[in-house]
Amino acid sequence: MAERSTAAVDVADNSGDKPLAAKADQADQSTADGVAKNPERDTEHDVAQGSGGTEGPGAKASPPELHSGHKLARRYRLEDCVTRLDGFSSWRAVDEKLRRAVGVHVLPADHARARSVLAAARSSALLGDPRFVQVLDAVEENDLVYVVHEWLPDATELTTLLSAAPLEPHDAYQMVSQVSAAMAAAHREGLAHLRLNPNAVLRASTGQWRIRGLAVNAALRGIASDTPQRTDTEAIGALLYASLTQRWPYESDAYGLSGLPKDVGLIPPDQVRAGVHRGLSELAMRALANDGATASRHESPCTTPEELVKAIGEMPRIRPPEPAFAAPPDYQRTTYQQGTYGRQAPHPGATQPVPSPPPPLQSRTGKALKWAVSALLIAALGLGSWQLADALMERGTQSDDPNKSQTTDGDDKNSVQQKPAKPLGIQGAQEYVASGEAQAPGDVGLTYDGDSSTYWRTNRYNDGPELAPYKPGVGIVYDLGSSQEVSAASIGLRYAGDHTTAHLYAADALTPSTGIDGMQEIGTATTSGSSVTVRASKSVKTQYVLLWITAVPNAPVDGYSGAGYKQAVTDVKFTG
Repeated sequence: MAERSTAAVDVADNSGDKPLAAKADQADQSTADGVAKNPERDTEHDVAQGSGGTEGPGAKASPPELHSGHKLARRYRLEDCVTRLDGFSSWRAVDEKLRRAVGVHVLPADHARARSVLAAARSSALLGDPRFVQVLDAVEENDLVYVVHEWLPDATELTTLLSAAPLEPHDAYQMVSQVSAAMAAAHREGLAHLRLNPNAVLRASTGQWRIRGLAVNAALRGIASDTPQRTDTEAIGALLYASLTQRWPYESDAYGLSGLPKDVGLIPPDQVRAGVHRGLSELAMRALANDGATASRHESPCTTPEELVKAIGEMPRIRPPEPAFAAPPDYQRTTYQQGTYGRQAPHPGATQPVPSPPPPLQSRTGKALKWAVSALLIAALGLGSWQLADALMERGTQSDDPNKSQTTDGDDKNSVQQKPAKPLGIQGAQEYVASGEAQAPGDVGLTYDGDSSTYWRTNRYNDGPELAPYKPGVGIVYDLGSSQEVSAASIGLRYAGDHTTAHLYAADALTPSTGIDGMQEIGTATTSGSSVTVRASKSVKTQYVLLWITAVPNAPVDGYSGAGYKQAVTDVKFTG
């Protein structure tokens, strides 16, 4: 399995309920619309990071005898047991090879669900989507099956966020947008979550939302569904409902949230809590199992994450709240400005005489002082005029003699002539893909064909301007033919707006052997216009230059994609 440098947590359920293996036949019986009526899924509470649990009754396989300090594969040192339930256990561990925290699920190799857990973990690892907590390793060894995954110490569960207050409309909008888009991508690859709840959704310190336990959590609990897309879509609707109202959209309490009042049915969020965003309220109702009916509108229900993404795209974008600036404190005069420096403070209630201004210089000494100052000013003016005239005459003498050469001090910085910029030819180019899918690899040649009406374009993204964490960036590697000293690059852009950020890196080939972290940065620049010039911060000599774009503006509909965050490069020119 591919190793990754980030860390995160993925915790299994320790609700103490009857193991799902013992009730697999009745766990997910579907109704007419294909939604599982599973009381456990509606009411159970997953364990928060760092909590413990007890083993459920009726487990067919006992958990392996493990303890803190035990090592798996001579590499993963178990530290704290997070969950012990239903024949498996979950741990916080340390990867001693890479010196980072990881999470580990461990179960016996003869466990009834060991094969399905391994298969789910390996399928999830192949997805490689940074919006999900990544599976790092899945191994069967010494009668044990263990799954190693990221551990995010700086991430906060949605459960924890909702324990304080509902999310602000912009935060709820970002959560449902990112979770829906991530699950749509997973379903396109044939992967489902089936246990998507407030404990499975995390907000990183950067503000990005991530999902843990894709496919693996359901495999650990033996959960399956005949309608996985509908199940995950309803779960996203429940997450949005809880984020808007701080209530769980079912009658039973769950995840630290109170359920809805009994015998009232599923009512829209804006009827549960005042001030709820109307568009988000209707979106939650369309995703939940209520045939899409709301109090005021009858939109078609969203039955798949893809349909939910489309419905979100049709909504007006919810902007973040304007930052509140505190008024500066009133200006306070110092005691010196108030004219009391060095004086005793007046007694309270005592009337202080207003000091009279000092008299003008009318004495004999004052008159003498005025005459002296006047004489000095006249002398200074005369001396300055004489020096100016002398300098002008000397310059005229030098310019009249054509045979006389002018010399300057070698330390004069103004005398150093800048080296004229030289255009550098581009011999070839190739799109650089750090992760995920390519953008438009067949169009890279249009960026240096001399025609500003042709261009290479990026895909459209739902959020921005920063492309991370969906993609670290997009770009093109250019071949200058030979090693050249690169001083700047001018880049023509198709779309203006807030904002485009471009970087230049020195690469070792058209297909670099290292990632961005292994390349030398030449320069960076940010613009809101239709062109940007990236200048070298220091002299760099290279044959291959990577143009790397990490932020793109919100652009309108074009012939290739709808409105969203995207950019297109029309012309690229390098100078040395």
